[in-house]
Formats: sequence, structure tokens, C-alpha cells
Amino acid sequence: MKQVCVINTILVPEGMESEAESVRNEYVEYFQKQDGFVSSTFYRSMSREASGEIKYVNMVVWESAAHYEKVVNQGFQNEQGKNSDGMRVLGQGFPAPITVSPGQYHIIGQTIIGQTIA
Repeated sequence: MKQVCVINTILVPEGMESEAESVRNEYVEYFQKQDGFVSSTFYRSMSREASGEIKYVNMVVWESAAHYEKVVNQGFQNEQGKNSDGMRVLGQGFPAPITVSPGQYHIIGQTIIGQTIA
């Protein structure tokens, strides 16, 4: 099975950075307890958008699509994005006006310290 990488771009209004980072950390604490969680990497833009917002990128890697789907399960089926644990997944746990654009990707290649892994 191929790993799945969930990549969320998060647009955060000025002054809400700490809150966004705190919510992301809550997600990671929850995900670390779930079967199939591999890793999470969080990025913050080096510059602000013209509107003053700051962009973040959060990447969460799961062992497989089945592991990912087990964690988000019911989140696809309800407006609040709640899974069977009551956790608001799929980026739904961030307060407005923070916006999250989630996406799911299969890892097809990776380079680490001069090695290419396909």
C-alpha cells in the first residue's frame, strides 16, 4: 500500500497565528494516538499575503488510505467534519475566519539526503 499525504493550506488572519498553531497542535496530539499515523510537518510562510494574512502548510502522512479514512470516517458525511470520536477533522476544527483548504495525495516519490525513494 502507498502512503497518503494530507496537505492542508491554512490562511490565518493577522493576530490569530497562536490560535491556529494551537489548533494544529491539538490535531497532531490526536493523530499521534491513531493507528497508521506516520508524521506531521508544519510550515509557516516567510512572508504575509497582501491582505496581511499568513499562510501555513500542514502535511500529515498516513501509512495508507485505509488508515487515513478510518481516522476521518464520518467527517466526510457531516457539515461539522466530525469523525466517530467527535474530533472535527478535515480542517473543520479551525475557527473562522481561518480558512483551510485540505487535499489528499499519494506519495509517489521522495528524496532524502541524496536518495530517491519511489
